[in-house]
Amino acid sequence: MREVTDASFQREVLESEGPVVVDFWAPWCGPCHAVEPVLNDLEREHEGRVEFVKLNIETASRYAVLSIPTVILFDGGEPRETVVGARPRSQYEQAIAATSSTP
Repeated sequence: MREVTDASFQREVLESEGPVVVDFWAPWCGPCHAVEPVLNDLEREHEGRVEFVKLNIETASRYAVLSIPTVILFDGGEPRETVVGARPRSQYEQAIAATSSTP
């Protein structure tokens, strides 16, 4: 999963033509490290359909991220689905599926 920055967030997430899952994380966050392998697996499985990126929490306040890990799926530059906390893989899959089925 590649990292985006405050400087590249607009271009790489908000202006993306397809859905983008954004993992808001911090290096010191244990649960963030726990969900990383799950998101990496999902990234491989959804390659070409959904993009996965990670953003250190510097930008988090703009999207009301109050706890980490927080994962937000953006589509059309808008946040569509949010998963807060270290959750089972099925919750991330449900978020992706909900956005994929939206017209």
